[in-house]
Amino acid sequence: MITNEVAVSLLRICLILVLISAACLLSTRNLSSLVRTYALQSLILVAIALLIGVLEQKSILIFIAILTLASKVIGIPWFIRIIQQRIRIQQDLHFHYLQPASALMVSILLILLVYLCFLQVLHDLFTRNSLFFLGSVIGVSLMLMGLIAIFSRQLAITKVIGYLSMENGVLLFGLFVTELPFITEFVIMVDLIILVLLTTILTVGMDSSIDAYMNRLKEFHLWSEEEVNA
Repeated sequence: MITNEVAVSLLRICLILVLISAACLLSTRNLSSLVRTYALQSLILVAIALLIGVLEQKSILIFIAILTLASKVIGIPWFIRIIQQRIRIQQDLHFHYLQPASALMVSILLILLVYLCFLQVLHDLFTRNSLFFLGSVIGVSLMLMGLIAIFSRQLAITKVIGYLSMENGVLLFGLFVTELPFITEFVIMVDLIILVLLTTILTVGMDSSIDAYMNRLKEFHLWSEEEVNA
């Protein structure tokens, strides 16, 4: 049986690994490596959920860990790999606005900003439990780093991985701060949105840039000039 001291130490290591995986998502150009990194990041979240379950003695965290393992570690990466094989796309070499080095620097600044803001807002939590304070900071930071990935990447498929990383940030923040029913409800809702997004990209074309993707949406009458100008 894992003791509380060992569980806390492992949690801190897992939180550091989450940030490293987020940095890899910002800098990696190979699509297969991006998918593997996302799966690894999700697996780390599974470990975090299990470790918090050990600390707080909450069996529902086991259910969340199993759900995350099935959907984020196995299901979604498997689905993306199948699509990748069909469209034969290997790399996303082009970036919008932020190159990998610049994206990493912005991420570091955002992490520091989130830490300073949370230090003011969640000062009581920091005083009572620094581990849960750290988890909430890294959860929000992961959301913002996923947003940077969406902002800086060009291909639609890599932007989807950014959305998925943002969802991991929501889950991580929820594990440390919010109530468990909210976590389950929110994660299911976001999973449904992502499922629709992946299905749409599969139908219209995953190997295109956003501009080309919008043109294909117009061809399929899923987007109109009036909506763009509105």
